[in-house]
Amino acid sequence: MHAVIMAGGKGIRLRPYTTALPKPLVPIGDQHAILEIVMRQLAAVGFTKVTLAIGHLGHIIRAYVGDGSQWGLEVEYTVEDSPLGTLGPLVLLRDRLPEHFLVMNGDVLTSLDYRALLEHHRASESPLTIATYIRQVTIDFGVLTTAEGRVTGFREKPSLDYRVSMGIYGLSRETLASYTPGLPLGFDDLVLDLLETGTPPASFEFDGYWLDIGRPDDYDRANAEFAANQDILLAGS
Repeated sequence: MHAVIMAGGKGIRLRPYTTALPKPLVPIGDQHAILEIVMRQLAAVGFTKVTLAIGHLGHIIRAYVGDGSQWGLEVEYTVEDSPLGTLGPLVLLRDRLPEHFLVMNGDVLTSLDYRALLEHHRASESPLTIATYIRQVTIDFGVLTTAEGRVTGFREKPSLDYRVSMGIYGLSRETLASYTPGLPLGFDDLVLDLLETGTPPASFEFDGYWLDIGRPDDYDRANAEFAANQDILLAGS
């Protein structure tokens, strides 16, 4: 099984932590980098090969990960010389990828079973399978419903549930066939294209632990929670 980890971003929202370190290498729990946890998780469920898409401070990621043998993985690299969006680097890699593979952001901390996601993707025969999670958003205002100039309903600071993308996907090589190598391609572009052509992505619903470490508050939370979640995050590794 093959995984592609997108690790080329500048991590601007996570500054100052990412001033000198690429975001996937910021330490969690004073012991592990995010990327190390992901590598150990992938190896534990049977992945054998990982492609790291690197850019900003990519030489530090190379020095840390090496050939991946410390986790029993075979690691190769692809370098993003100019911004290509979330999925643009995959189009350049297309001919080097297997028929079905896992794609994930390099700043995700989760107990998701990556093998189960990829197997679900294969079985679904969908062009794309998105790992999804329910997030609750609280509106800080009283919400009014209006019609014809009159208020017809009122809710005081309601909470709304949304199913969001976890930044982890099962993807098929054929799904990328129509895109031009070297041009930007965002995850949003791909999803909208698939919806427009009547080939919607599948959803892999997950309700375990998930944290997208995109902001300093998220990073602080990940460190505060790591001791309590270490056993499930590193189970089997």
